[in-house]
Amino acid sequence: MSVRTFRHTSTIAAPLDEVWRRVTDFEGINDELMPVMRMRVPPGLRDATIDTVPLGVPLGRSWIFYLGFLPLEYDDLVITELAPGSHFQEASSMASMRRWMHRRELHAVDADRTEVTDVVGFEPRLPLLASPLEPVIRRLFVHRHQQLARHFANN
Repeated sequence: MSVRTFRHTSTIAAPLDEVWRRVTDFEGINDELMPVMRMRVPPGLRDATIDTVPLGVPLGRSWIFYLGFLPLEYDDLVITELAPGSHFQEASSMASMRRWMHRRELHAVDADRTEVTDVVGFEPRLPLLASPLEPVIRRLFVHRHQQLARHFANN
């Protein structure tokens, strides 16, 4: 089976440097995911950000909790690419995914707006799940962008 991919882009009403700090901080990532889910940061990375973790090495297992408290999934995190203020890329495996790729790119639209693009690729361990999972994963990333926009609208 091949990897399914999609892209989601939105414009956030905040300067690029503020958006970058938010999207690379584990607290910010969880804020984007809630109330749908929450990720537990792997041990030893509690005070880390994506900017500060080593590249290309497994960072540990990050447990994912549905509704913030029901164990649902895990992600064996590996950040494979990082250009601060521009983009990062995760290439991991999960309990349900043979391959999971998430690339987040940021571009300044102007001094007060930032374009955020997520490129997501996934290959379920059970190929029959690809079609039903795709709209769910797409919707999760729409939700993440909405949460990110709300964060900056309220600050």
